[in-house]
Amino acid sequence: MQFGIWRQIICPPPHPAVRLYSGRTAIKILFIMRVSIIMMGLCTMAASLYAKVGYAQNPDDVRISLQLNHASLKETLHRIEQLTPFKFLARAEDVEKEQDITLEVKDQSVASILQLVFRGRDIQYKQVGTNIILKKGAARKAGNRGPAGYPIRPPAKFTVSGTVKSAKTGETILGATIRIVEPPVNMVTNEYGFYSITLPANGSYQLEISAVGYKTQKLNFTLTEDRVEAIKMDEEVKDLASVTITASPSSRSLRSPQMGLEKLSIQETKNIPVIFGERDILKTIQLLPGIKPVSDGNSGFYVRGGAADQNLVLLDEAIVYNPSHVLGFFSTFNSDAIKNVSVYKGGMPAQYGGRLSSVVDVRMNDGNDKEYNVSGGVGLISARLNVEGPIQQDRSSFLISGRRTYADEFLKLSSDTNVNRSRLYFYDFNAKVNYTLDDKDHLYLSGYFGRDVLGASNVAGLNWGNSTATLRWNHLFNRRLFSNTSLIYSDYDYKINSNQDGSDYNIFSQIRDWHLKEELQWYAGSKNTFNMGIDGIFHTIRPGEVTAVGPDAGVNSIALQRRYSLESAVYATDTWKPSDKFGLTYGIRLSAFSVLGKGDYYNFGANGNITDTLHYSSGQVVKTYVNPEPRIAASYQLNGVSSVKASYVRNTQNLHLISNSTTNSPTDKWVANTNVIKPEISDQWSVGYYRNLADNRYELTVETYYKDMQNQIDYRNGAKIFTNLPIETQLLFGKGRAYGMEWLLKKKAGRFTGWLSYTLSKSELKIDGINNGGWYNARQDRTHDITIVGIYELNKKWTLSANWVFYTGDAVTFPNGKYTLNGNVYFYYTNRNGYRMPDYHRLDLGATCQLKKNRKFSSELAFSLYNAYGRKNAFQIDFRQSKDNPNMTEAVNTYLFTFVPSISYNFKF
Repeated sequence: MQFGIWRQIICPPPHPAVRLYSGRTAIKILFIMRVSIIMMGLCTMAASLYAKVGYAQNPDDVRISLQLNHASLKETLHRIEQLTPFKFLARAEDVEKEQDITLEVKDQSVASILQLVFRGRDIQYKQVGTNIILKKGAARKAGNRGPAGYPIRPPAKFTVSGTVKSAKTGETILGATIRIVEPPVNMVTNEYGFYSITLPANGSYQLEISAVGYKTQKLNFTLTEDRVEAIKMDEEVKDLASVTITASPSSRSLRSPQMGLEKLSIQETKNIPVIFGERDILKTIQLLPGIKPVSDGNSGFYVRGGAADQNLVLLDEAIVYNPSHVLGFFSTFNSDAIKNVSVYKGGMPAQYGGRLSSVVDVRMNDGNDKEYNVSGGVGLISARLNVEGPIQQDRSSFLISGRRTYADEFLKLSSDTNVNRSRLYFYDFNAKVNYTLDDKDHLYLSGYFGRDVLGASNVAGLNWGNSTATLRWNHLFNRRLFSNTSLIYSDYDYKINSNQDGSDYNIFSQIRDWHLKEELQWYAGSKNTFNMGIDGIFHTIRPGEVTAVGPDAGVNSIALQRRYSLESAVYATDTWKPSDKFGLTYGIRLSAFSVLGKGDYYNFGANGNITDTLHYSSGQVVKTYVNPEPRIAASYQLNGVSSVKASYVRNTQNLHLISNSTTNSPTDKWVANTNVIKPEISDQWSVGYYRNLADNRYELTVETYYKDMQNQIDYRNGAKIFTNLPIETQLLFGKGRAYGMEWLLKKKAGRFTGWLSYTLSKSELKIDGINNGGWYNARQDRTHDITIVGIYELNKKWTLSANWVFYTGDAVTFPNGKYTLNGNVYFYYTNRNGYRMPDYHRLDLGATCQLKKNRKFSSELAFSLYNAYGRKNAFQIDFRQSKDNPNMTEAVNTYLFTFVPSISYNFKF
């Protein structure tokens, strides 16, 4: 360590060796010393230049451990020199009087240590190569530089980070609220339970952690170094004898800029009555404002005026193209395997893309890494079983979950051979394993396999299903930088076989994806969190293949051309909290979609006829669509109980579901962009008001939105759905708009909980060639939608529940008249979606009886009654000539469900 460096360089003292010589020898020695000093100076200058171009080590990057007890500043700096490549240069009088330094740090950066050492000593420093030059003097208020241009280092900060898990199962808890009381800092854990908060050093803090179904925890600590706090939360046990009213951890954050987000845990949905008594997350989200069922009992849904295919449904990041069973009456998600569901209706974060209306992000349980558990249930039409446990305790775990219906077993009891040979069932299989490699690396492998089988004896059959697989690697670069790398496989297909009227053939259609994505989350500080990433999906679509079986099949084998495409995106977003009241999230997603050969593509005339055929070889780019998708959301907290928010988001959709049925069908076809079919684009603006009422016992949300849509798709009048011609010949393109207002009043605590929601909305299309080019109702347009949900904990044994639903009838196309030709009656149609189905309403009742519950075993009976007052809601209306009066036309109402009782037995041990 060199003190008084300026005097030594300018007037160096005589070297002792000079005294031993005289004359020419002394002159030679002195000359050599002078040359050596000059060379040293040149080396110092070179080192400085080397540092200025960025090659010297930085005090922020070099980490050491240090323990001092009442040491002087001189001793402290000397100790740091011994442990690092740095050397300190200073005037002796600036450091020799500084005493009494006590310090104990582990694996901290040199910059952080210097901040602690110099605190209160009025010393600044700057780095020149491996030299750290010290200067004492009062810091100037103006700018960020002190005397002689020395930079003033910002106050030292440290990071507290970790993962929030269940103490009982070891499951990570995503969406847990992390709150620093003072200064006020709020954040939530990411999809893998990770959090990171950076705070000023040497402060005393209180950390509060809360999550749905868990006891709120508090942790007090003094931040003298970076800390890792692994939080383990105990499950919440309710005591009905003394109900405490507290704010629900699941309540919307008044500070977060995120809008249109609904979060549900399986625990929250278990008491809500649904059809056939099956816990169904897709049926439950239909009870929320802005989300409407496709039809009675169907798991398909519309969000804010968008079509059913405009919803992105994910299971552990894998796309599920048809998330339903039994023609839509059950969802593909087995509740035993599901941890959490997040529904984004507006303001979707930049990491999501590919759909216009919503994102339903479903996350599977990881598996219990503490102990083995078995759970399941038996109902009227299905049974399920879930097994999970540790592979290596506290380090790795597995989960296996299966479900199957057994209606086909009852068919075998029939004496009719056409019935007892029929097939009617579906099954689900979920599996997951995860392994902790070390403190910074975690691997997950999950998969889903499900299939429906419908068959009428040996005459005909239909089966369809989804397969997904996700391999994920979580890596922690440091306490602020989190990485998730995923390789994802997704497949959906359906098969139809027919063996009647002398025709024996099979029909097959499929969409298959390979998806690779990389996402980084950087917790830059207490005010900024950055998300950035890149992903790419390779799509293979087989639109339809007819295969004749045997030489006398009666049909010709034919295969529509396979379609290939590459969908890619890069995105970045920042969540910025400049103050306790104001929050801002802004970012952009840049998406690209390349249509690839091999195959033929076409140009079309105004009437849909083919005018030109274009041939492309394998891998050749047909067309590439590039779309920037900016997104911004802001929140401002008016006071302690209310806030306002606003957002804008642009979304792009490159895959489209072609269907003309009133409900989702497994045989609906997915088509990708072509040279003619362009990406659908939506721009959505939202404004909302949020308020907590009655000491946080109630939550009021009001959101209004307007959505402008481009390149919307509909069929031509008289379109031929089943044709060998390119599908573009049957389509027309135009624009759309959807707007509305949503109200939600929610009671969050106490024995009686539930919510009341109301949606007022409009959804319209405008396409040349339909309804004279004017605006007309979209099929999913519904003016009014009301839902009331109530859950009452009667005592420790019984829980009662009910929900009532009302919505305006769907927009449909009915015939405007009829005519007779050659003795046959034909109906003709003029106005697309110009009529309404009757209004829909129903009441569902439920009750759950806890049979036994202790640490090792629990069981319950669940009762439900769907459509309790037997309302005959129209599923379909057909028109026919009256048998009694041929001059009259009569409407025939087809309905599906009146009273549907169910009972199921659930257990866990």
